[in-house]
This record gives sequence, structure tokens and C-alpha cells, in this order.
Amino acid sequence: MTTPVVTITASASVAEAADLMLTRNIRCLPVVGGDGSLTGVISEGDFLRRGELGTRRARPRWLEFLVGPGKLADEYVHSSSRRVVEVMSTGVVSAAPSAPLAEIVDLMATHDIKNVPILDAGKIVGIVSRSDLMRILLRTLPKSGSATVDDEVIRRNILAELREQSWSVAGDLIGVTVKKGEVELNGAIFDERQRKAAVVAAENVAGVTKVTDKLFYAGPLSVVLVS
Repeated sequence: MTTPVVTITASASVAEAADLMLTRNIRCLPVVGGDGSLTGVISEGDFLRRGELGTRRARPRWLEFLVGPGKLADEYVHSSSRRVVEVMSTGVVSAAPSAPLAEIVDLMATHDIKNVPILDAGKIVGIVSRSDLMRILLRTLPKSGSATVDDEVIRRNILAELREQSWSVAGDLIGVTVKKGEVELNGAIFDERQRKAAVVAAENVAGVTKVTDKLFYAGPLSVVLVS
């Protein structure tokens, strides 16, 4: 996660929030109260519908009637107010410092958000963004020119990876040969989408330098008898 976190107070102006985000090159600002507790978040998305930009939401009159004056009034405040407190999003989705990465990713996907504040006793102690996830990914991806791995070890690891995957119903029908780190896949698959998945599974095994696909598409109605 990113720490310390750049924050702004609810009493600040929209102009101050926009300037701070541009100056610090960040895409969202947690909004904190006088006691340091999290009260909301203001993000780039909150600046999309602004009167100053001429981008307020426009609807036909008949649709405005259906939407109702209450929602129209709320939208007007959000697009016209000069204060962070009236523009920020409330009901912020957050996580605890002990939350595993998988839980944070689930929150991002479920709520369609790009940042998850990390709260400890109601106070913000960090924030996890999609950029943080990309940094973790970059650290874990194998680097080119990695150490040489024995061909038989590579073969066993590829077979183990294939057999662990729920999509690999034909895992026992896929053959793997390895020579100097170069892999050849052969055998049967029953769905063309399994072809790319099998190649990717092989490519991700340490020591693999090249994958050649010689898999045979048996078709969904094919019957394979294994003696």
C-alpha cells in the first residue's frame, strides 16, 4: 500500500483538491475530518460533470420529470459546489491493515473502484490503488534471462500446473516434451480456448524459453478411449 497518504479536509475547496491531485500526481484524495477520521473520497471522476466545463448531465424534459427534482438537485450540487464536502463520495469502501491482497482486489472488482483506503480504528493509515497492484505484479513476474532449469524439472512442473487447473479437463491427454528449455505441447484438447490456456500455463513455468503448440483439437463430440 501507499503510505503516508495525501489527504484533504472536507472544508477545503474543489480548486484546492484539483490542484493537490495534479501537483502530487494522484487520482483520488481521502477526505478526513478534524479528528483524522475518514469521511469521504474525492476522485477524478467527481470532476467529470462540472458546470465550469460545460459537462453537466443533460436529459430530455420528459426524463427529468421521471428522475424527479430531488435527484436533479443533488446532481446540481455535485456539479456546481465549490466545496469538497458537497462533491466528495461518501460511504467509502475500505479495508483493514490485515486484509489480504485478494480481499482488496475483490472489493475493487465488486464495487468498481480504483482505490481502497486502509483504516485502523477509523483513521486512514494507507491506501491501495491499482498502481500498487501493478508494482506488485512487476516484482513477481519472472525476469528474462533467469537461471537455467533442468528439462525434466520443467516438464514435471508444466504437467503439474496443467493438472491443477479446472479448465484442463484434458490435462492427462496433453503431452509435454522439453529440450534445452524449449517446450512442445502435443495431444488432445476439446475446446479451442484450452489451447491458449495450455500455452500460457507452459510459458509461466520457470526455465521455459519457448513453447510450440502441436495440440490436436478433438472436438466436443469426440470420444477418446484410454486403455
